[in-house]
Amino acid sequence: MAFTLDPELAAVLQALAEQGGPAPPPARDDWRTLRARGTASMRWLASLLPAYPSGFPLVKADSHKVRSADGAEILVRWYEKADSAPGSAVVYAHGGGMIAGSVDLYDSVVAGYVQATGVPFLSVDYRLAPDAATGTGPVEDVFAALTWLGGQAAELRVDPRRIAVMGDSAGGGLAAGTAILARERGVPLARQALLYPMLDDRTLTPDPRLTPYVAWTWDDNWTGWHALLGTAFGTDAVPPEAAPARVATVAGLAPAYVEVGELDIFRAEAVTYAQRLAEADVSTELHVHSGAIHEYDRLAPASRLARRAMEDRRRVISAL
Repeated sequence: MAFTLDPELAAVLQALAEQGGPAPPPARDDWRTLRARGTASMRWLASLLPAYPSGFPLVKADSHKVRSADGAEILVRWYEKADSAPGSAVVYAHGGGMIAGSVDLYDSVVAGYVQATGVPFLSVDYRLAPDAATGTGPVEDVFAALTWLGGQAAELRVDPRRIAVMGDSAGGGLAAGTAILARERGVPLARQALLYPMLDDRTLTPDPRLTPYVAWTWDDNWTGWHALLGTAFGTDAVPPEAAPARVATVAGLAPAYVEVGELDIFRAEAVTYAQRLAEADVSTELHVHSGAIHEYDRLAPASRLARRAMEDRRRVISAL
């Protein structure tokens, strides 16, 4: 079977190629180089959106600190639209392969959701692997943000029964892990929204049909997961909260929205996870976007593909 790249994405990638050839890929397990490249890429992707705060005059943000399970202090940022009504809220985990990213780099992404929907967001500056946290550290950080928001619900005018967790790429995996923790610990969760999520540490074997299209490669995936999991990587000791594809049962998890591109190395694991949820009678909405690569929405935010995906996301967020 031959795949075809979406033409608007192809035009963007061609323009980038004409500006200069790609740098040699970092060696497997070189997380420092991968982090540096990921940070530079996220800065460039952020430049494609209106700058925060000037580009989002109705959205204000306040930073707070929360305590994670091990006592570490975690930055969270609360974004709220000036005319927002009391009600629902979303906890957001950024992407970055478990080793890169920050709330600062996602200011415009999160503010964009808030401006479009009127639903406030809490963005989590979870600790990055391997130097700041490993294992379940990052997912515990996101869960700590979720419980903090529940505890501040009255002050922030939020209904604790209408809080969702959302994330993209690595953040999508952390959102799924947070949903597992919420189920196990009896914390209410209205929905989990997983955007091209990083769910399975066993996604390591290259698919030659996808190889021409991938930006986040199987070697990159090895590096990110090894940075997070350390000696547990690839063994039965991997905690399912950190790699949600390993969870024994998905029954009782929060309703899910799952979205992935067909040219993404995370496609199979995202589809499989959504199928498991549906088979367990968890309300699940799945979108597999034809011709889409990883982070297609951020690479070409004005494309028809990205606009269609954003319309679905806004619908789901607004319905909380």
